[in-house]
Amino acid sequence: MDSKSSDPEEQSVGLTDEKPSKEHATNASEYDVFWEEPASEDPKNPMNWSSGRKWTIIGMVSFITFLTPLASSMFAPGIRQVLEDFGSTSNVLSSFVFSVYILGFAFGPLIVAPVSEYSGRAWVYKVCNVLFVVFNIASALAPNMASLVVFRFLDGFAGVAAITCGSGTIADLVPREKRGQAMAIWSLGPLFGPIVGPVVGGFLVEATNWRWVFWVLAIARKAAQLRKSTGDIAYRSRLDSGIPPKQLFLRSLIRPSKMLVLSPIVALMSSYIAALYGFLYILFTTFTIVFEGQYNFSASGSGLSFLGSGVGMLLGLAYVGTLSDRKIRIKLERKEAPTPEDRLPMYLTIPGSLAIPAGLFIYGWSTDKVVHWMIPEIGNAVTGFGMIIILMCVQTYLVDAFLAHAASAVAACTVLRSLLGALLPLCGLQMYDKLGLGWGNSLLAFLALAMAPIPILFQTWGERLRTKWTIDL
Repeated sequence: MDSKSSDPEEQSVGLTDEKPSKEHATNASEYDVFWEEPASEDPKNPMNWSSGRKWTIIGMVSFITFLTPLASSMFAPGIRQVLEDFGSTSNVLSSFVFSVYILGFAFGPLIVAPVSEYSGRAWVYKVCNVLFVVFNIASALAPNMASLVVFRFLDGFAGVAAITCGSGTIADLVPREKRGQAMAIWSLGPLFGPIVGPVVGGFLVEATNWRWVFWVLAIARKAAQLRKSTGDIAYRSRLDSGIPPKQLFLRSLIRPSKMLVLSPIVALMSSYIAALYGFLYILFTTFTIVFEGQYNFSASGSGLSFLGSGVGMLLGLAYVGTLSDRKIRIKLERKEAPTPEDRLPMYLTIPGSLAIPAGLFIYGWSTDKVVHWMIPEIGNAVTGFGMIIILMCVQTYLVDAFLAHAASAVAACTVLRSLLGALLPLCGLQMYDKLGLGWGNSLLAFLALAMAPIPILFQTWGERLRTKWTIDL
């Protein structure tokens, strides 16, 4: 959205915003623009828009957030056809042409997030939507492997806009005590999209060819139609810092990286999510091999093997969507001030963080011993259940902790998780070759278990870090 949030949470502790210059402060009078007072009654304030209008916008952004991760994995069942068409037998290249899209997810937020905070989100959505369609068409027409790799990277770079900016849009529209449900729906896309992708892609590739994957994605993508606004350049927002545009833009560009390096909250939470995201994509690399090779599934049937994770994520979404706002509402009813750490209650973080290693153990050893295919699917469901809970809790926590720069906080998280999601699968098959499915997935499970206390510790120590470790953004 173009408008800035009027939520008083913008003055979150844990960050230092740019302050208006002295000259700007003295000149703020008739040209000082903000919501009509009281802001809670101004119909132009996004917080006051009708529920129908809010959910229509959230629905459009959530659909795009689902569609772009869908594109990351929908292509997977067609990789063998691509190698045949282009005369390649390289296993590394087959993994890279799949994961290079996620690499685009890693670099896109470094540009998309700061630009959206600097000049508004509406036009960022529109431009990136158009580019996403263009690069999908280019991928469908790719004449060789090199061009396909390049177009897949650019497709991911443009497609990450909704994932990067969606949290900021929700922060603009939804008050804190209702934000959990909206974030739950929006957060489903980055994890559920890669699950649905191989299912749809498997049937599509079997019925047509790999190029139709990109044609379908190009057809499905529609730019979200958001509002336009114009005005006299003399008028300034009350939130305008008075910093020269060039300096402000440069500061915006480095903000996600600065948050990732200097903020312990962003760094640790992003590292945890990145590791889990990498584990998930390593797991995905085994599904086709395991269910086709060990359980004799067809090409389209192996795509259905991703549904175990999807079912778990749906259950996790229902669980976290129901309970995410609970503590916030209780505090508001008691006239107490909620804190961002209320997004990390034990009844969410403990089952979520422990379900991930449990699911990895179940999947690993059941496939290693080739027990009935339903057992590894149950393991995948348990992993998916935990994944969506942790992703939801962490992203909502980052939004509430850094509300004024929510897009940059989520961008920092997206950059790190996309890097690991793109690079870890390149060594995943070698790990399984050396350790086997049982011990290979056990290694991932032990690592996930070692990191499980991170969100639990932030529930206790997060506020102290936010108040004592401030950074100039």
